[in-house]
Amino acid sequence: MKVIRLVFTVVCLGVLLQSHALAGEGDGDRLYRDTLSDLLEEKGIISKEDWVRIEAGREKRDQELHDRMDQEFPVAIGYGRKGFEIKSKDGKFATQLQWRFQGRWSYPDRADEEGAADYSNQSESTFELRRVRMKIGGHGYQPWIKYYFEVDLQSTSDSGGSPGDTRLIDWRIMLERFKWASLQVGQWKVDYNRERRDSSGNQQFVERSIVNSTFTIDRQMGAMLYGHLAPGTFFDSRYYGGVFTGSGRGEANDDDNMMWFGRFQWNFLGRDLKWSQSDVEYHEQPTASVAFASYTNIGKCTRWSSSGCGRLGSMNSAGLAYTNDSSATNGQFRVDGMMEEFALKWQGLSLQHEYHWKQVKDSSFSEGALGSKTNLMGSYSQIGYFPHYLIPAIPQPLEVAFRYAFVDPNVSAHNDTLQEFTAAINWFFAGHKNKLTLDGSWFALAQPVGKDLQEQRIRLQWDVSF
Repeated sequence: MKVIRLVFTVVCLGVLLQSHALAGEGDGDRLYRDTLSDLLEEKGIISKEDWVRIEAGREKRDQELHDRMDQEFPVAIGYGRKGFEIKSKDGKFATQLQWRFQGRWSYPDRADEEGAADYSNQSESTFELRRVRMKIGGHGYQPWIKYYFEVDLQSTSDSGGSPGDTRLIDWRIMLERFKWASLQVGQWKVDYNRERRDSSGNQQFVERSIVNSTFTIDRQMGAMLYGHLAPGTFFDSRYYGGVFTGSGRGEANDDDNMMWFGRFQWNFLGRDLKWSQSDVEYHEQPTASVAFASYTNIGKCTRWSSSGCGRLGSMNSAGLAYTNDSSATNGQFRVDGMMEEFALKWQGLSLQHEYHWKQVKDSSFSEGALGSKTNLMGSYSQIGYFPHYLIPAIPQPLEVAFRYAFVDPNVSAHNDTLQEFTAAINWFFAGHKNKLTLDGSWFALAQPVGKDLQEQRIRLQWDVSF
């Protein structure tokens, strides 16, 4: 009889352990094992202490099996700051995948009120998918050999494409073996000024200021040397210097001239200030930077945008419209730009300011503008704060912000300046990864004759990355 009971016990335990090894433990498995344990103990076949020892041995064996499989499998899968990640366990390869959605409602216009015609067009209340993007980045062969590309799945006319088009907007390879000297090649937003370089997903307002469309050099194809010097000291600084086609996104150079660019950023408090707006991270210590940058280019473009090479919408110093890039001759325009920038974050407070100067020289005969030279000037300043840190009763995710900007499209002319006043409220569900922004703007365009033109606009936007 004892032999039969012993055989019965071994068979029961064997079936139980084998089923657990094949299928894993679930609620049903636990209930089955608890019932079997009670039955064997009730029949006097096994004691409670024996069952505890058996369970401990089974758990140890399962953990060893799990650890061995984990060690033998060469790839780890997870989710991190840059999205879903697949990486090799030797650290030599990694790929991150992130999706981004930006839905926006605007009234009475979607775009900024730049020209006189914008103040008399028909009002519209519209919802649009402003940005729907896929981002893929990582490193290969070595952790310092990095890559990144970004696909815009839902471009619009305002974002520089045709509605519904899919386009590759960023692609680049970065060799970052040394912090003080790294190399980047490909196509990306040139690291010229903070407002444009900051991702649209890390903005403090629904969109960038009116300064951006006139003074940005946007995405270009080329190569850049950059580095971080004396980190953590009074001389903490970053430098950038590059050469580009000067023809904008997705365009080959149309002549033998190149765009040359340089930027120097001094983190004078010894703490590096990242490319992002709003003090979501809450900088306990003040973190600030001052930067200067410049560029020069000869070609067909008088401005750049997400769609590539384009022309300024204002008049030049000769009172004529700028030649469209498709009609311009090679090397017709020499464009030089300079920029001064300041930014600070400290305990929920954020400040950001840029001053821009740009000169466009037109060498054409066709429009009677031989030797014409037009100087443009613009600036913006913005401030944001999380009032919770001053009044604890206010919810911590709430931020308020204000921005003032102006653009003078022809310094030598009078009464043609465009101004922007924008106030915003942000609610951060998960930092910049999930936020809701409401902003309202007031625009004023000075007129040489008659009253200044005025327009108001309100926008609501939800921005999500995962």
